[in-house]
Amino acid sequence: MGTQGIVTFSRPLRYRNQTIALPDGTTTTTLVGQEKGIDVRLALDVVRTARRKEYDVALIFSQDQDLSEVADEVRSISVDQNRWIKVACAFPSSPTSRNKRGINGTGWIRIDKRTYDACVDPRDYRLKSR
Repeated sequence: MGTQGIVTFSRPLRYRNQTIALPDGTTTTTLVGQEKGIDVRLALDVVRTARRKEYDVALIFSQDQDLSEVADEVRSISVDQNRWIKVACAFPSSPTSRNKRGINGTGWIRIDKRTYDACVDPRDYRLKSR
């Protein structure tokens, strides 16, 4: 991605034991990787690029309510710069979805699973160990 002019940031996964319920009613414990700090990096990027007037519309693929403060900050930047900026969030929605809400203070774009899956980049950008 870097060769295409895209600035990337990486965060190490933290592995924690997690107990998972199996379909047969038993449970098992396994190590599960969890990312940390991604929402902070995303928030910084959205606010920084709004201040630089690098976009008019920010589309965030998340439902993380911690990002509602980003929407508030971008609205403030919009007023300060006397310009229109829209922040929206896109998220998968289906009759079986548990979370039916987008990020507070943003426009909500509900998308079906097929469309959502088509947006996911299947490439693995992790560095290959030698």
